[in-house]
Parts: sequence; C-alpha cells; structure tokens
Amino acid sequence: MKRVLHVAGARPNFMKIAPVMSALRAYPQVSQTLIHTGQHYDEALSKVFFDELELPRPDEDLGVGSGSHAEQTAKVMLAFEGVCLRREPDAVVVVGDVNSTVACSLVAAKLGITLAHVEAGLRSFDWSMPEEINRVVTDRLSDLLFTTERSANENLLAEGTPAQRIHFVGNVMIDTLLAHRRRAAAGAALERFGLAARRYALVTLHRPSNVDSPQSLAPILEGLARVAAEMPVLFPAHPRTRQRLETFGLQDRLGGIRVIDPLGYLDFLALMAEAAIVLTDSGGIQEETTVLGVPCLTLRPNTERPVTLTEGTNQLVALEADAIVDAASQAARERNGVRPPERVPELWDGSAATRIAQIIAEA
Repeated sequence: MKRVLHVAGARPNFMKIAPVMSALRAYPQVSQTLIHTGQHYDEALSKVFFDELELPRPDEDLGVGSGSHAEQTAKVMLAFEGVCLRREPDAVVVVGDVNSTVACSLVAAKLGITLAHVEAGLRSFDWSMPEEINRVVTDRLSDLLFTTERSANENLLAEGTPAQRIHFVGNVMIDTLLAHRRRAAAGAALERFGLAARRYALVTLHRPSNVDSPQSLAPILEGLARVAAEMPVLFPAHPRTRQRLETFGLQDRLGGIRVIDPLGYLDFLALMAEAAIVLTDSGGIQEETTVLGVPCLTLRPNTERPVTLTEGTNQLVALEADAIVDAASQAARERNGVRPPERVPELWDGSAATRIAQIIAEA
C-alpha cells in the first residue's frame, strides 16, 4: 500500500486538494491522509468548504493559527515532523504557495519523503512577495512538479530542474470550478444580496503589499469607492483586510462599497461567474475568471500567472485610484452586458487531477 499524505493550510488549498484526493480514490493501492495545518482557520467557513467540496474531514488538524512568517512556518514544521514520523508516508503532496506549503516541504525533504508540488513553477519574479520565496523553495525541494501552464515548465527548466521531474498537467483549480459550476449557479447568491447579473463588481483583497499599510490601501479604497458610485460593489473581506481597515481608521473611505463576511466556495463562484467585473489581488481568481470569461482587474504590478494575461480576461492595474476607476469603467463599457467567449488555456479541461493521480500512483 502506498501512503500519500496531503497538506492543506489555507482556504484556497482546499480547492486544489479536493480533486486530487478524489482522483486518487481510483487507485486501491493508494491510501490517503489529509492534514490541515490550521494556518487559516474558521470553524464555520472551514466546514462549508469541506462540505461543499466533498472533502473528508482532516485526519489531523495541527491548529497552528496566525503569527509572523517565521513563527507560523516554524510551528508548522514542528507539528508536521511529528505527523510524518508517526504516519510514515511514502509521498507528501503540497499545493500552492502559502507558508504551510514551504514548511511541510522542508520537513518532507529532510526526512527523505517523496515530495509532490501541485501548481509548481509559477513565478512573479518579485522577491518582495513572501509567496514567491515559498514557491521557489518548494520547487527546489520537490521530486514531482505539476505545472498549470507552459511558462511554468520554462521557469523550472531555466532554474535547473531536471526535465523528468516536471509534469505539465493543467489546473486543478479549474477541475473544481467545472465540477461545481452548475451547483453554484443553482443557488440563490445573487438574490440574497439583491444583485442583478452582470451589473455589479466583485472585490477581494488580502495581499500584505496591498493591505498592510494605509499608504497602499487608501488609494485602492478610493478607487473602489468611486467604482461603487457607478455600480454595486460587493467586497467579501478577508479577516486580515477587515482588521487593517479598523486599525488604519479607513472605514470612512469605503463609500458605497458593501463589505461582507467571507463566503463559501459555491456562493463566491456564483457571484464571480455573474459579475460585470472582478477586482482582486488573488492568483486563483485570475485563473477562474479566465475560464468564466469575466473581466478581471488584478490590483498588482505583476502576476505569476501570465497565461491569464495572454489567453485570458485578466489585466494588471496600477494601484492608484484613477487607474482603478479608468480600468473598471473601460471593462464594464466594453462588455456592455454581453459575456465574451470563454477562454480555456491548454489542459484547463477538468482532468488535471486525473493526470496527477496517475503519476503519483505510478511513481
């Protein structure tokens, strides 16, 4: 029996782990264990994600909680080492680029356990991003590197990764989106929030570079408030972002922006699919809007997902109020109530996890 241990640390990880675990059930020679590090933890919201994505409850929850990057990474490493010593996995699967990803990768590598990284090779080339450091370190340690786009393969090869370790498999985030799209549409998310399809903007903000100082957050809020004067703006606020709004005393800058609590996966997918525009600093949302055909304005100077710019509906927007307003107005005007054709990059076909499962099972 091959023992595979999956790691999820933050909410976006659930959407990436779920299809991989599902696909591996086709291999009776593989046993699976799910470890939740607790890097992001909210009992009600976590339960919604596990229920909606049909994930098994975690076999262990390490409950590391929040803290500085060093503190959080160290807590995960200490707890995860104990898990590996007790469970003796043959392979550890990590996803994405959060602190839990790099922490568990370090532990697995030092214990000589085969390490598989789902979403490998993505690069922003911006070393001020903690996620960039996590990506590069995780990829350097990994034995199996599963990539979502051709540019990721090129990045890994340029860094000296042996070609036989790299597997271009597609995007597991899109597997999850396609599997749950109809269920999301069947819900009543728009009705609950009193929104009309393609007549509102959806916002997410969470990256430290955007929300951890009033100098960066204030102009973004000014731009969003001006957009809210033209159309409804719904803002499911990440806990760290809501905290920063209060700490910096910026609530009065929200104008007509409608700030709500974070949403479950299906509700957010339904709202994203029917938005006129989405404004975000999230990498995954850049990918999801590409497949949905929804204009995405990424509030960052760079992206590690260039295929969303060249083949998708994504564009980078300067972190200035005027730039945000101009880009939002242009995107809404060009759309004019008509959804553009959906764009599907290579291998974003709903079968990425199937390809990953076969490689892991046979490795």
